[in-house]
Amino acid sequence: MHRWSQLFIPTLREAPTDAEVASHKLLLRAGYIRQLGAGLYSYLFLGNRAINKIVAIVREEMDMIGQEFYLPALNPREVWEESGRWAGMGQNMFRLKDRKGAELCLAMTHEEVMTTIARSELRSYKQLPQIWYQIQTKFRDEPRPKSGLLRVRQFLMKDAYSFDMDEAGLDESYAKHERVYRRIFTRCGLEFVAVEADSGAMGGSGSQEFMVYTDAGEDLIASSASGYAANVEKATSKLPAVEDLAASGDGLPELVHTPGKASIADVTAFFGIAASQDIKCVAFMGTPGLPPFQAGTSRVVQAPPLRPVVAFLRGDHQVNETKLNAVAGTAELRPMTPEELEIHVGGPAGYLGPVGVAEVMTNGSLNGLNSGKELNKIKGIFRDVPTEGLKTIVIMDLGLQGRANLVAGANKLNYHFRNVTPMRDFKPTLVADVRSVNEGEPDPIAGEPLRIGKAVEVGHIFKLGYKYSKAMGASVLNRDGKETTPIMGSYGIGIERILTAAIEQSAGRFAARNQPDAYALPPSIAPFPVVVTVTNVREQELLAAGEKVAQQLSDAGIDVLLDDRDERAGVKFNDAELIGTPFRIAVGKKLSEGKVEVLNRLTNQTDDIAIEKVVQHLKTVVSCELLVAG
Repeated sequence: MHRWSQLFIPTLREAPTDAEVASHKLLLRAGYIRQLGAGLYSYLFLGNRAINKIVAIVREEMDMIGQEFYLPALNPREVWEESGRWAGMGQNMFRLKDRKGAELCLAMTHEEVMTTIARSELRSYKQLPQIWYQIQTKFRDEPRPKSGLLRVRQFLMKDAYSFDMDEAGLDESYAKHERVYRRIFTRCGLEFVAVEADSGAMGGSGSQEFMVYTDAGEDLIASSASGYAANVEKATSKLPAVEDLAASGDGLPELVHTPGKASIADVTAFFGIAASQDIKCVAFMGTPGLPPFQAGTSRVVQAPPLRPVVAFLRGDHQVNETKLNAVAGTAELRPMTPEELEIHVGGPAGYLGPVGVAEVMTNGSLNGLNSGKELNKIKGIFRDVPTEGLKTIVIMDLGLQGRANLVAGANKLNYHFRNVTPMRDFKPTLVADVRSVNEGEPDPIAGEPLRIGKAVEVGHIFKLGYKYSKAMGASVLNRDGKETTPIMGSYGIGIERILTAAIEQSAGRFAARNQPDAYALPPSIAPFPVVVTVTNVREQELLAAGEKVAQQLSDAGIDVLLDDRDERAGVKFNDAELIGTPFRIAVGKKLSEGKVEVLNRLTNQTDDIAIEKVVQHLKTVVSCELLVAG
C-alpha cells in the first residue's frame, strides 16, 4: 500500500502550451513525465511504475520463446560498417569519438551486435534455432521531436533476433513472435491491428506492424471488416471495372492539339472524359539502394549516379513512393527537373506520356521485362544492375492493365494522344502495383470497404533473411558438415509507445462520451489500478476505514494507492482521474450506512458496495478486466 501524502506526484491543472496530442498533455499533467530537452524525458514515479508494468508483461511473454540479453548501447563504428548501415543510417544516428579518436555510435537497434555474437559463438546446426532478446534504451537523432513520447530521441525498446537454419525455421520463429506480440498487446489493454508493412532501413522480406488507431498517429493504415489490414505503403485493393472509351478513327494513337491543357482537370474537361480514362505520368530521379559493404572490411562503396524512374497510372490515382522505390530498387525519389524531363522522358511537364518513352536497357540484360507475372522474382533487380548505359525505368501501374483507348500526354507542348492502349502502343519495363489505395475501395480479400486512418505503431516484426548474417560472415556447419549462413529475423516493441497508445485510445473513448481530457489506463499497466480516496482525513472513522480497505486490497495482491491527503474531496477525485486510475473507492458519508462508493471509470459505472464486500468486489472486477485483456 502506498500513501499519496508520502509520494511525489506533481499534477498540473493545465497542460503546457507546447503539448499537442492527448497523451503528451495528460502524461505531463498527471506527473508521469517531465521534459529535459527536445525529445528527452524524465520518467517520474508514476511514469516509471507504468513502464515497469509494461516491461514485466513483455518480459514474461518473451521468456516463453526466447532468452534475455543486455547489450552495449555504445557501439564501435566497425560493426555498423560491416552491415553497410554506418553510412546508410545517415544523420539519424548519434555519432561520437572517444579520447583516442575512435568513432562510435549510440545504437538505434542491435542487429549488428547480435550477429557478432552469433558468428563468434554459434558453430553447428545443433545450436539452432536461437531467439535472443533485450529490453534496452535506444537512440535516434530525430530531426523533429514532437508529440511527447511518440517521437523522441531516447526511447526504451524490446528488440529480439532469431537465427534459424532455413526459411521454414524462420517462418516458425516469425510465427512465435506474432503470437507473443498479440498476447502482449492484448494484456496491455490495446485494441490493435496487425498490418502488412514495408521493411524500410531494416531490410528483409516479410514485415508486419502492430498498429493502434489514433488521430495522434503519423502512420496511415488501411483495414476492413474482413480482417484485411496493411500500411498504406503496402495496401492493395480490388478496382471495380472502368468503362473504356470507344476508339476514334483508325483506333491508333491520334495527336490532338490541347493548348494550355496541362492539368488532369483541364484535360478531362477538354476531352469530356473521366480521370480514370486518362494516363498520368510521374517522373523521378531515384537514389539507388546502397550496395552492401564488403563483409569484414570498412570499404565504402561509392553510390552509383541517380537513375530516372517514370511511372504511369490512371489519372484518378496517386503514386505510392514507397511501393515505387521497392520496385525500382531505389532508396529515395525526387521529382525530375524540366531539363531532366526532356532528357529522360522526352517532353515538358503537363504533357508527358508513355508513347515513345525509352525502355530500360543495360547492355540488353533487362530487355523485355514487361510482365507483372514475374514481379516477385525481379522486384528490386535494379539495385544490382550496372548503371552504365541505363535509360529510363518505365513502370506501369496494374490499374492500367487491360485498358484501351486512353488519353495521354504526347511528350510535346500543347498536345495529347487519344486511343492510347497499353502494351500495344508502349511497353513498360515492369507492370506493378505502385499506387496508393483510397478510402472506401474494396479490400483484396472479400471486397469490404477500406477504412484509412491514422495509427501509432507499437510493434514491428521482420524477416531479415541473410542481409546481416552474410554481410558479417556468420556461418554454422550443417548436417553435412558444410558452412551454412543462418537466416535471421528481427522483432521490436516500443515500450513507451504502449503507454502512449493506451492513453490515446482511452482518451478517444472518453471524448466520445463527452468527457474531454480524461482517460483511464488498463488495470494491467496502470501505476495503481485502485485509488482509495478518504474524502475527509480529519474524520478519524473515515481515515481508519480507508486505511483498512487499502491494506486489505494490498494483502489481496492489488496495487492500491491510499489518498490520505488533507485536501478537499473534489481535488482528490480530480487527481485520481488525472493519473488515469481505472477504479476509485470513495470512503465518505455513506460509511454511516456501512457502504463505500466504487467507480469503475472504464465503464463509467458507480456502485455502492458494503464495506465488508468491497475487497471481493474489487478483486472480481479487476480480475475480470485482466482476464479480458489476457
